[in-house]
Amino acid sequence: MTPPPTRRKRATVHDVAVEAGVSRGTVSRVVNGERYVSAEAREAIEAAIEKVGYVPNTAARNLVMQRTQAVGFVVHEPHSLFVDDPNIGNILLGANEALSQADHQLVCLVVDSERDTDRITRYLSGGFVDGVIMVSARQNDPITRVIERLGLPATFVGHPPDLRELPFVGIDNRSASADITGELIGAGRRHIGMIAAALDRDSGSDRLAGFRHALGDRFDERLVVEVPLYSHQDGFAGMSELLRREPAVDGVFAASDAVAAGALEALRAAGRSVPEDVSVVGFDDSAWALRCHPPLTTVHQPAAAVGQRAAEVLLAQLRGETISPVGSFVPTSIVRRGSV
Repeated sequence: MTPPPTRRKRATVHDVAVEAGVSRGTVSRVVNGERYVSAEAREAIEAAIEKVGYVPNTAARNLVMQRTQAVGFVVHEPHSLFVDDPNIGNILLGANEALSQADHQLVCLVVDSERDTDRITRYLSGGFVDGVIMVSARQNDPITRVIERLGLPATFVGHPPDLRELPFVGIDNRSASADITGELIGAGRRHIGMIAAALDRDSGSDRLAGFRHALGDRFDERLVVEVPLYSHQDGFAGMSELLRREPAVDGVFAASDAVAAGALEALRAAGRSVPEDVSVVGFDDSAWALRCHPPLTTVHQPAAAVGQRAAEVLLAQLRGETISPVGSFVPTSIVRRGSV
């Protein structure tokens, strides 16, 4: 029988010191980025590291520094929405890009149940991450309370009303929703309704507030259908209910592109043509907007830029910097396509 391959011995600081002809203390100073090492010694040590294949033991170094170099990316959404919602994915990618440049790891933590809440509470309390980026926090969110209790550096994507003074990054959902509702008004639509999703978080409630503000005296509470999630299924159900309440509806603001896609399917099933009979607008400018027929007029939400900014704010906290102002908004814009 062929014997199993022997594992190559890991190179140590001692190996580097012997190869470079210097002390182990000098090698440690170079590895840890300290000054007061001559250019000649530094050059010899770098060449020795390359030759012997030395890799610093970051776990041991982080233990000494009481840092993990890891950041928790906490998403308070159902598992299905985490996979299907392109905004969450783009926020994650934007955050990961900024963190990777700073040599930090991103750890994804999805809250879909009470059991998840308990598990993640234990994880955060155990000191496994240096800080948290929190997405889709609700009012009275238990994870938010844990972050506050631990004094854990954190950046929130969005701004729940009970967030207090914790840093946040987001978009102006209220103004953007008023602007996109204005597209329906400008198209001459007279019976304008909304499929309002996720009213238990700031994004959903602010989008409804912007819709209400844009319509003013024309706002009709009966033409607002509330649904729980930013999902295609909820969009279909919401549009079906809106048609039941008001068959003459001729303009619809769907609270997300996924919701709008479901609304378009319900309109087709009811024999309504878009935009001839009904104009539909969405929110996000996600992949859903281009999959729709016709393509959606929508609000462009720069999700990757939001994620990147959230990570930058968190990294600033980890460096000990004071965050002022506490909150910041990333600009949005309207993208006009064929659904109006």
